[in-house]
Amino acid sequence: MKILIVEDEDLAVKKLKKTLFSVDESATVVGEADSIKSTVNWLQSNPSPDLILMDIELADGQSFEIFNHVEVKSPVIFITSYDEYALKAFKVNSVDYLLKPFSRDRFNKAIEKFLASAPVPDAPANKETEKLLEYTAQSPAQHERIVVKTGTKVKIIPVADVQYLQADDDYVSVFTQEGSYLKNKTMSFFEQTLDPRQFVRVHRSYMVSVPEITRIDPYEKDSHLVLLTTGAKLPASKTGYLKLKSVLGI
Repeated sequence: MKILIVEDEDLAVKKLKKTLFSVDESATVVGEADSIKSTVNWLQSNPSPDLILMDIELADGQSFEIFNHVEVKSPVIFITSYDEYALKAFKVNSVDYLLKPFSRDRFNKAIEKFLASAPVPDAPANKETEKLLEYTAQSPAQHERIVVKTGTKVKIIPVADVQYLQADDDYVSVFTQEGSYLKNKTMSFFEQTLDPRQFVRVHRSYMVSVPEITRIDPYEKDSHLVLLTTGAKLPASKTGYLKLKSVLGI
């Protein structure tokens, strides 16, 4: 592999090289750049490398600017300390997105992902969307937002805007003030990732945002109805009601 490293911190460059060579001894670093300008100049003056390892935060701005000045034909593995750039990263020819500090194993997986897939610069937009959704499902910040696909567009829903979730066959409907959105995940997934102090699975098919609850009424034997600020009424099983009592301290 012929690698271009785009990173403005010397220590980070050394660590990156050490990790790279420990994963692939045959890899060759054909160039290094530490700014938007120097990267653009390098790409304009040299053959495209097999892969670019690119930090996002550079001294003269975000590396996404590079794509506005030169055609980047090589696949890119983005490296950053922040996960907020995921959407931008997967709009370009990105293979993976590494959050600092990353382990050798995580870096190795990124390289394996690159080796296993040929670069496809003209991939349809929906393929890039799938990459984004895959990333957000693994992101440490997934408990703060839910990313859904609506047609060819991506919508990011802050968890604070979610009123409740409802199982819908192989999907989960995410209800907000703006409407409902389908997410190709299970209720168990959300039960494991959302903050249990804020979201409670009150029924096999329902999970509710605790701040949205206004009242809990008895319903049938061993069951209750959970009333929300929106007027929605959700069933709560015996087990779900016990979970609610524990969270609410009653």
